Amino acid sequence: MIDVILVDDDANVLDGYREVLELEGLEVAAHASVAAAVSIIRADTEAVIVSDVRMPGHDGFDLIALMRGIDPDIPIVLMSGHGDIPMALRAMREGAWDFVEKPADPLHLIETVKRARAHRQLLLENRRLRLSADADGWETRLIGHSAPVVALREKLKRVVGIATDILVIGETGTGKEVAARALHDFSNRKGNFVAVNCGAIPETMLESELFGHEAGAFTGAREKRIGKIEHADGGTLFLDEIESMPLAAQVRLLRVLQERVIERLGSNTERPVDLQVVAATKADLHQLAGQGRFREDLAYRLDIARIELPPLSVRKGDVGLLFRHFLALAAKRQGRTPPKVDAAFLTGLERRSWPGNVRELRNVAERFVLGLEDLGADGNTSQSTTLEEQMDRMERTIILDSLSAQEGRVGATADALGISRKTLYLKMRKHGIAARGEDGDVT
Repeated sequence: MIDVILVDDDANVLDGYREVLELEGLEVAAHASVAAAVSIIRADTEAVIVSDVRMPGHDGFDLIALMRGIDPDIPIVLMSGHGDIPMALRAMREGAWDFVEKPADPLHLIETVKRARAHRQLLLENRRLRLSADADGWETRLIGHSAPVVALREKLKRVVGIATDILVIGETGTGKEVAARALHDFSNRKGNFVAVNCGAIPETMLESELFGHEAGAFTGAREKRIGKIEHADGGTLFLDEIESMPLAAQVRLLRVLQERVIERLGSNTERPVDLQVVAATKADLHQLAGQGRFREDLAYRLDIARIELPPLSVRKGDVGLLFRHFLALAAKRQGRTPPKVDAAFLTGLERRSWPGNVRELRNVAERFVLGLEDLGADGNTSQSTTLEEQMDRMERTIILDSLSAQEGRVGATADALGISRKTLYLKMRKHGIAARGEDGDVT
């Protein structure tokens, strides 16, 4: 099975990167042209693509365009020795998974490819689950047999495809995007599902990201850009953390919701859009409106079809089922056999409070597969007999959680913890946590 499709017109570069990836145990198919690479790609291809940008005939951006007609979800990593910020931004806008500047650091290239492969495998697994699902498929999207989840699925079925916008409310990690994607996938909408995290985009860039802009609309706007709202035309726009949206952007969003038209920044032309908006929040928008932190008219406009997601703390009967599901997915990604889980361990998991909800449970399953989860039979960290042992156990857990959040990147983990890379390596050695390479994945 091919893991990576490598494209570069320079034979020496092609051989060099192929050797780097093959030494990591990856199966590589190397091609000197886009046309040759495209000829072997199918919609169910499990491989990811790593391609040079500038090549005779078709270039890397042509490759992205060609992939839209085969499978737009295949991760494409573009590389260029002439890389600059505008080129990198264009690559990401047009759908590249990542952009790597040549000469690529071998460890960084391997890490990028592995992350892209894990994403691809998870996506294909989700597709297979949908194909093998029952008639309506909802149980494979929102897993669980507890009363709160059964009621949630029934409510989602009632609102799927309705001609109004939807507000999804839930704590962090309860699966708000999962619910939004299910609403889109089971509707008759043929357009894109476009997700926007309103809290992750700088305020100065948010309006441009949402509404797009014309060339010359502001300093640095060299070319026309289609915004997220326009990109979702015919599909679904998912606005996560809507409570974080600046008030100025809320005014423009309200008009989109009411009139279903947009104007790009720097343009006087209105463009109609046909889309469903699914907004997600962990806060009470009406309470925020009373504090002057959210527009009251927008809060009422969004709060028509309300979906509330139950926290994992009221779904204790689903914990074992979800854990086994995430365990199987994690084992598949890591190329391992799922480890055995005894009943006592699962009972212990059900006793936990799960403040991070389903996301936290998924991370526990990932660590369990990697042999990094150190839990007692009661599902909680075992208590040590001395203060020093308890402190060591706590430090180890914090490091493992941070490594998991940073996808195993030691450098990024050290930055997140506010310590030097050398200090982190010493602590990892102390606690028996191994790592490969300077910035490599945890092993």
